[in-house]
Amino acid sequence: MKTAFFSTAFVVLLSTCSVVQSMGQTKVIAHRGAWKNSGAPQNSIASLQQAIKLGCYGSEFDVHMTADSSLVVNHDHDLQGVHLETAPAADIQALKLANGESLPTLESYLKEGLKQKKTRLILEVKASKVSKEHSLALATKCVQTVKAMKGRKLVDYISFDYDVCKKVKELDPSANVAYLMGDKAPELLAADGLYGLDYNQAVMKKNENWIQEAHQKKLTVNVWTVNDPEMMNWLLERKADFITTDEPEKLLEKVK
Repeated sequence: MKTAFFSTAFVVLLSTCSVVQSMGQTKVIAHRGAWKNSGAPQNSIASLQQAIKLGCYGSEFDVHMTADSSLVVNHDHDLQGVHLETAPAADIQALKLANGESLPTLESYLKEGLKQKKTRLILEVKASKVSKEHSLALATKCVQTVKAMKGRKLVDYISFDYDVCKKVKELDPSANVAYLMGDKAPELLAADGLYGLDYNQAVMKKNENWIQEAHQKKLTVNVWTVNDPEMMNWLLERKADFITTDEPEKLLEKVK
């Protein structure tokens, strides 16, 4: 009787530990750095530093190419009335963020991020509003810059432009590249050698089976931008590999 009891208890304990372990495997990615609860501007060096300080698995940031082929970090295509893709770098260098920082260049952002080896740098190659050629040229420059700064082991790539994703893989076959748009099934991404899918939470809710299908195809699953605690729990239960959030502090508490 005691043997049966302890066997049953052991199975229950093992099952519980497995659930905790699987939920703990979900990694936290700070969306544009850890800015919302820190007061740091989005995509700033300060928000990156805060994401690193928190111990986030990754910190996502966005990269544009100027008219004279310089690379700058910002989410929107425009900042303070200046269109980043059509302005020269000299004009953009004069722009200041709310905390007094200059708009980061990709080089300055990577230089800061590569001072450590724990928090991954999730580089979004922004789809251009100018042309497809501009997008592909940006992808090429990003890969070249990462290689030149010896950041390949710490930098992952994402993009809404599928051709950009394939271009990055062509330039660096070992790179981790994930697709953002949400309009392609896991099977296609796997066939093209991508690392994973990185889809909006609404897409994943509608296509819940894609999580399991992606894992069967050995793809990773990242979901953005998740700030709602219930949605975080839903994704943790389904073993999403990564969750991208504006509130990494909240999610880190859940995955401890």
